[in-house]
Amino acid sequence: MGIRFGTDGWRAVIARDFTVDNLLKVAQAHADHLKQKKGKKVIIGYDTRFMSEDFASVVAEVFSSNGFKVILSKNFCSTPALSLAVKDFEADEGVMITASHNTYQYNGYKIKGNYGGPATPQIIKSVEDKIGKNTPKTGKTQWEEIDLNTYYIEKLKKYIIPGVFSQHPERIVHDPMHGATIGLLSRSLEDTLIDVVEINHYRDAFFGFKHPEPVEKNLSLLRGKTVAEEAVAGIANDGDGDRVGIVDEAGEYVNTQIVFALLLLHTIRNKKVEGAVAKTVSTTYLVDRIAQKEGLKLYKTPVGFKYIADIFLREKIAFGGEESGGYGFGFHIPERDGLLSGLMILEMIHLHGKPLTHLIEDLFSEFGTAYYKRLDLKVKGDEGRKLVEKLKKEPLKELAGKKIKETDLTDGVKFVFENDGWVLFRASGTEPVLRIYVEMPEKEEVDMILEESKKLIGG
Repeated sequence: MGIRFGTDGWRAVIARDFTVDNLLKVAQAHADHLKQKKGKKVIIGYDTRFMSEDFASVVAEVFSSNGFKVILSKNFCSTPALSLAVKDFEADEGVMITASHNTYQYNGYKIKGNYGGPATPQIIKSVEDKIGKNTPKTGKTQWEEIDLNTYYIEKLKKYIIPGVFSQHPERIVHDPMHGATIGLLSRSLEDTLIDVVEINHYRDAFFGFKHPEPVEKNLSLLRGKTVAEEAVAGIANDGDGDRVGIVDEAGEYVNTQIVFALLLLHTIRNKKVEGAVAKTVSTTYLVDRIAQKEGLKLYKTPVGFKYIADIFLREKIAFGGEESGGYGFGFHIPERDGLLSGLMILEMIHLHGKPLTHLIEDLFSEFGTAYYKRLDLKVKGDEGRKLVEKLKKEPLKELAGKKIKETDLTDGVKFVFENDGWVLFRASGTEPVLRIYVEMPEKEEVDMILEESKKLIGG
């Protein structure tokens, strides 16, 4: 099997391709890459997946046997906790054993740079080029174990405005989805008046036989529990804790585009963080309007947080994120952090003294309405890629009777309508799926555009 890293690490099915033998090859290649850079120190973390701690120990043994100082997480931790440790403990690079939001059959190997964020394409290529070139070194098992979660939680507490959660009792529901943030939100709020109700908060390597991905279809329990507990909001995190899903006090799922806009406003207006804004091409037009009103420079990138992280490293960025629920803050690290995002939504609710539904109404009142849906359409073979290529060569002039004012080829094909609404067509690079993203000012327009878009491929 040719081992290749995807948009965020190497992921494969456990016992089929994600085996100890293959893991040894990847770890040795990573060690060879770091030795080439004169690296001396690595930090390794792991999530709640099947055998993740055992796989992490295998990686630790390879690095130890190659002469590196190795720090291994004492227990399972989130990806942002690992990334923070890599930066603050001055490691050369880090390894996170996780398959993020993939189903339980998978595990994976994420590489983190010394800046505390996703590995650059240069790092990935260097490691990939060395896979299988040298026999893995094993036999030495000397490493230090550190509680990365405690360090991470103490850091998050410092970001919270003092006393904001000590004014009046409140309740919130947290769904870690059996993943790496189990117990972490309650620990972050342990000295406050916030009562955290936890669901799915025990380790389950099967993730309840669901995708550990905080999207609407997976959050029915959180939605119901938020209403039943009369909580101000529900917060869900994915398997490795770098994404967030939000439910309002009425039990309604708040789509990721709205969460992006709310967090951006909170960061620049309430927390007074200075800098530009970075967003992927699949992200809401509300961000453009906020940036324009606030006089902020706006960077737009292809889909994938690694592109956002790259801008964080080159420019002063206040806030950046993507459509999939991954957001990064300029006062933190150049990494998605789902737990911190949830805390910031809660902080925003308390600062304004308004329910989340009212904050969304205020957002729409100031910047216009925005409704969003994404459809992952299964197609035959490479039909999706062929449609995208056709649309690039022959751009549409209108769709569903709406005139198109602009075509954006940053990633896939994005058509922007005269009302700022848009539709984006992207073909998956790993499976026969055409992704169609739609955002419009009116709810009924979203479904209309989706239906017309499906017809382009015979859907």
